[in-house]
Amino acid sequence: MSDLSKLTIAAARDALRKGDTTAVELTESCLSEIDAADALGAFVHKTPEIALEQAKAADARIKAGDAPAMCGIPLGIKDLFCTKGVASQAASGILEGFTPEYESTVSQNLFDNGAVMLGKLNMDEFAMGSSNETSVYGNAVNPWKVDDRQLTPGGSSGGSASAVAADLCLAATGTDTGGSIRQPAAFTGITGLKPTYGRCSRWGVVAFASSLDQAGPMTKSVRDAAIMLQAMAGHDPKDSTSADFPLPDFEAALTGDIKGKKIGIPKEYRMDGMPAEIEKLWQDGAAMLRDAGAEIVDITLPHTKYALPAYYVIAPAEASSNLARYDGVRYGHRAKLAAGDGIDQMYEKTRAEGFGPEVQRRVMIGTYVLSAGFYDAYYNRARKVRALIKRDFDTVFADGIDAILTPATPSPAFGLGEMTDADPVEMYLNDVFTVTVNLAGLPGISVPAGMSAEGLPLGLQLIGRPWAEDDLLNTAYALENAAGFVSKPAKWW
Repeated sequence: MSDLSKLTIAAARDALRKGDTTAVELTESCLSEIDAADALGAFVHKTPEIALEQAKAADARIKAGDAPAMCGIPLGIKDLFCTKGVASQAASGILEGFTPEYESTVSQNLFDNGAVMLGKLNMDEFAMGSSNETSVYGNAVNPWKVDDRQLTPGGSSGGSASAVAADLCLAATGTDTGGSIRQPAAFTGITGLKPTYGRCSRWGVVAFASSLDQAGPMTKSVRDAAIMLQAMAGHDPKDSTSADFPLPDFEAALTGDIKGKKIGIPKEYRMDGMPAEIEKLWQDGAAMLRDAGAEIVDITLPHTKYALPAYYVIAPAEASSNLARYDGVRYGHRAKLAAGDGIDQMYEKTRAEGFGPEVQRRVMIGTYVLSAGFYDAYYNRARKVRALIKRDFDTVFADGIDAILTPATPSPAFGLGEMTDADPVEMYLNDVFTVTVNLAGLPGISVPAGMSAEGLPLGLQLIGRPWAEDDLLNTAYALENAAGFVSKPAKWW
């Protein structure tokens, strides 16, 4: 078989079972694609020796007839996941040289299921960004191109999105704190699923904002997302926020039958100045779901307008607390000290050298909103707003809504460098449709559903009930079938 790296997880699984190909051949195909794609900046630590060793073990398992669905599937792992014996830097200079002696629960679950690690993927530093321009490794680049500009693959999981869209791997892990799986998926024409908070363990994932972070799959199809989530998810006693809920069979839920389902359209997501093509995509998506038998219902989520301000208080506050551990004492970067420098100077110099400007900005914002005199005015108020946002969703779901349809992003992918010199708030507005889902702890998925006038992919977001990823995936499957998105970027790299 040629073009093995272009296969979906489902197609590769079937080919491996039939003996049409082997995990080693599949892995070698991906490794050669990765070596030819340095221009995309997607893979930042390549692990070919580990990949081939895991592929051989997967072939043996398949031959023995003891093979889970993910067995032999080559993946990219976002650099936020700690991987034993492999550099795990969170794309930050402050973790330079850090090689963990342990494996994150999510990557361990995937490896236990026979998945193959091709390497670590680029991302925004500490997952803080919407364009993959804050990475110590340099920018990740979108494989889609419509003119002479290099476009962003989105952030923070930009390397993951770029690698999957360019067929460098069959799928990748991502993390989503305010849209960091769904926004890059929309920008690159792939599927990105953020599960319910607590569905996937956060143990061994470098923390940004602990009450918002959630790992999820970035794949070439909804079926692949279901297969990969099955392997990633599950209760983990090492993570106090991991939920002990039974895992449904996500792939078996994909019937495509959504007759009688109620899909909500929130009026608050109709933003001023929304591009006409995004509005049309949203209307087309609603029509597709209606044609598939769903009932489209107008709903209201009245506190939506407060979501971005609340998010950009809560997330930096948690980041400032989490990132205090990077002090140059135990691991990672330590600044060179002058004679007479004490521990305070070591902390200051190490953090000034190790953290990039965006991380410094968010840590300072977070420290400010947690400080005496401002805690109640900012952080406590944001927590109360968060509770109201969650209540909005609870009310809508209690009224019988099964899923909510919104745009995934306010625009198609923009050019690298186009927003970095602007007011940082302009960049933060990219998360306008996605942050509510994290604040409420809900599952959300971005599905490629159309193309912009200039020929770039556009995504639609579906938001589901908590712990109902099976139902959400099935609605997304129906949308995917109706949209029939099959476009791929033309190879220029």
